[in-house]
Parts: sequence; C-alpha cells; structure tokens
Amino acid sequence: MRALLRRTDGPRAVPELEGLTLADPLTDRDFQLALWMLYELHYRGFDDVDPAAEWDPLLLLCRAGMERVFEEAVRALVAEEHDLEADQERGESAAERVVNALVRMTASEESSLAEHLELRADRDEFCHYLAQRAVYHLRESDPQSFVLPRIGGAAKVALAELQYDEYGSGRADRLHQALYADALESLGMPTDLEPYLARATGATLASVNLMSLFALNRRLRGAAMGHLAAFEATSSLPCGQILRGAQRLGLPEAVADYYDEHVEADAVHEQLAIRGICGPMVAEDPSLAADVVLGAAACLSVDGLAGRAMLEDWAAQRHETRAAG
Repeated sequence: MRALLRRTDGPRAVPELEGLTLADPLTDRDFQLALWMLYELHYRGFDDVDPAAEWDPLLLLCRAGMERVFEEAVRALVAEEHDLEADQERGESAAERVVNALVRMTASEESSLAEHLELRADRDEFCHYLAQRAVYHLRESDPQSFVLPRIGGAAKVALAELQYDEYGSGRADRLHQALYADALESLGMPTDLEPYLARATGATLASVNLMSLFALNRRLRGAAMGHLAAFEATSSLPCGQILRGAQRLGLPEAVADYYDEHVEADAVHEQLAIRGICGPMVAEDPSLAADVVLGAAACLSVDGLAGRAMLEDWAAQRHETRAAG
C-alpha cells in the first residue's frame, strides 16, 4: 500500500482540462460556480444530489483539474502584486520571518470598498454587498475547520480557540453565520444560500473558493492559515467602517450587531491567527513558511479583486442612471 501511495502517475495524476478556454479563471463565473458546487459536496451538499457524490472519483478528478487551473491563476496574481522574496530577513527564525511578514503585509492594507460603504453607498449598494458576501458568511469559518486535524500543538489549540469564538462560544444564537442570517432577515432578504449564488460574480466566488482550495488540500494547510491570518488582520477596521455605514443608512440593528461583533472579535483574532497559529505552526514545520506567506498574499489579492469588481459595477450603474436621466 505504501508503494502505491508513493506513486505520482496513473490515477493519482492531476488531469489536464482539455479544451478549457478562460480569459481569467479568477473572474469567470461559470468556472468558479462549477468549482464552488464541487466544493459544496464537502460542506452541506445538495438536496437532490446523492451524498455519495462527495467521493465520486470522476468528480474528484474534475475538481483536481479545475483546482490546478485556479491555483496557477492565484499564484500568477500573487506574483504580480506581491514581492514575496522581500519578506525574507537574515538573523530571524522562519517563524519570526513569517510573523513579521504577515504584520507588514496587513498593516497598511486599506479597503476602498469599506470606505465606500461607510461614506457613500446607498441602501441598494449596501444590500448588494451583503448579498455578494452571503455566499461566504452563511458558511462563515467552515473552511478553516477542515485544517484542525491537519496541524498540531499550539497552532491546533489556537485555531480551535478562534473557531470556538466564530461558532458562538457555545451559544447557538451568537454563531456568526446565524448573526449574518439575522442581518439578512432584518432587511427582508433570504437567509438560505441558493438565491445568492445566482447573483454572485465570478470574483466573489473565487474569494470563497480560495478558502476551500487551501483548506481541503492538506499540502496547502500553511496557505490556509496564512489566508486566515490576513483575513482576520484586515477585518476589524473595515467592519467598523461598514458598521458606521449601516448606522448612517439607518439599517436595522441586526445589521449593526453583526459588524459590531466583528470589530472586537477580529481585533483579537488577528493576534491569535498571526502569533498563535502561524508562528507556532512554522516553528514546528519551517517548510510551511513560504505557503503561509503565499496564503496571506492570495487573500489580499483575490479579496481585493472581488472588492474592485463590486465598486466598478456600482460605478457603471450610477453612470447608466445619470445617462438615462
């Protein structure tokens, strides 16, 4: 059996997707939606799909081929936007280098999207934002839970602590997924996922699929935790901005409650993810250092792509409205 597992040819080889032509896998909606559906088999599945499809060999081969295309596109985007080699410093351990790199990468990160929601967005734009983000937030933190059995020691303990908080700290009514559903319901919006898939852009789906790509592939567990660190480190301040935008628009208290919860929680999670998870994980296995930094850079790049797509869409709609008037 061990000899069979060591093979890299035959049925374990990742297939090439012949005949697939994409201008950009990171924004192609059909590609990202198909990949999301394959990932969903590992989460809640579909009512009209046999649960055994989760481990269907042909679907797994299809997913592997799509993941290859997706991962190559992510790595190319990261290489274009981030100089990862610049995050190497002499005289530091691998863990220290990673912690310092994550702090530098996220310290100056600003969100034009959050600023727009705070100061300028109208109610329709704000609700559109909530609808786009629902694809993730109605499954909030679920991808990262797949990483728990794949790491050990202090990093495992810290991740379990972070996830316990995300899952309501023992209170079902404070489950962050439930808080987001409450926010949607308070606005008269659906609380199930399916309606939002029909409206999600390719870039939005890519930002969600990125978490599953990293979390569902054990070889990318370092990238999964780097992504988590960057996600948490760039969440607290934008959540405060979005909270103020919700208050400016007079949106229901449930909307403010969700973002208010994250202003404080994510400030704590930032330190927990960077210093409690990523640092100890790399100290235990220095070979994961490059992947941790890659995951953080991928989070910033792909989420930035999704945010810019929303801003551009709103700008185009405003232009059309003025032209029609």
